[in-house]
Amino acid sequence: MSLTPSRTETLARARSDLRLGLPVVLTHGGSAMLAAAVEELSNERLQSLRRFGPMELALTARRAETLKARVYDGDLVRLSVPKEADLRWLCALANPTDDLNTPLKGPLHALRDGSADLHRTALVLAKSAQLLPAMLLVALPDGSSFAAQHHLTLVSDDLWPDLTRLAPLSSVVSARLPIQASNAGRLHIFRPDDGGAEHYAVEIGRPDRAEPVLTRLHSACFTGDVLGSLKCDCGPQLHAALAQMGSEGSGLLLYLNQEGRGIGLANKLRAYALQDQGFDTVEANHRLGFEDDERDFRIGAMILQKLGFSAVRLLTNNPRKLAMLADCGITVTERVPLHVGHTAQNRAYLATKAAKSGHLP
Repeated sequence: MSLTPSRTETLARARSDLRLGLPVVLTHGGSAMLAAAVEELSNERLQSLRRFGPMELALTARRAETLKARVYDGDLVRLSVPKEADLRWLCALANPTDDLNTPLKGPLHALRDGSADLHRTALVLAKSAQLLPAMLLVALPDGSSFAAQHHLTLVSDDLWPDLTRLAPLSSVVSARLPIQASNAGRLHIFRPDDGGAEHYAVEIGRPDRAEPVLTRLHSACFTGDVLGSLKCDCGPQLHAALAQMGSEGSGLLLYLNQEGRGIGLANKLRAYALQDQGFDTVEANHRLGFEDDERDFRIGAMILQKLGFSAVRLLTNNPRKLAMLADCGITVTERVPLHVGHTAQNRAYLATKAAKSGHLP
């Protein structure tokens, strides 16, 4: 096996570099750009980037809508960065948590000429690193040489299809784990090959692989599952699902590390701060630059198949889970509603999920 990083390892390195505040080099055909995540940018690095030429700021169309910036590229906007712009200006455009205090950030000059392919890839990388989707870019004459000279990770266009590829999972270990819901528990650990977060399967009893298994696809929620947050219903849903599996004698709970509907804990808390300003959960995601739900439930289907299950009775109120499992070849024989954990603090949140995300009664 070669010591040279593979395609998957190169992309994992790029995500890690962005989280560390390092820029990466993107190339596409004869074009190249230096790309850095605004969230992790320092003043020193900003000044270094400025030396290489005019800078452009890439934001998603969702964030652009909040900023009232003209969108010419469909799903994103490219903004020309003024020469006098400092880090505070960039961060104000990237992070909406202070929008109400500083509503006027313009004038903003949106670019419309040329290709947005490199900018789009930069935003995909930022999202996959669970950073704010706001990327600062500078055009380069020779991306490969620049990356080699400065020891930066090079993400060439032949790697781009892998950014949206579902990472294969490998089973790491499983062990018996008696839990409150059942003495006959077993915990399975699955690890993606792209260096991402591991996912877990809690097997209750010995479910018959030939029969539909009572299943819950549960996305990690540190605030709800661990701290008992009253802002959501995640913790009560987790425990109610396990309790029902224990009562029936068998079941499978998939604990998927897709915190905050896939945007990560830090961004979820930013969304909470926006909700405190009066925005609902969907509006908060949009102001941050994300879609309503960034999760990928294909991961759950892959784990089910690896464990030998092809049919489920699904504990859920979310129609996207039903559709995505079906698209992946998993038969959903029954939807089992799960309505628990309603509080005065999450009443509006649950109403928004029903009205805007189609959650079922």
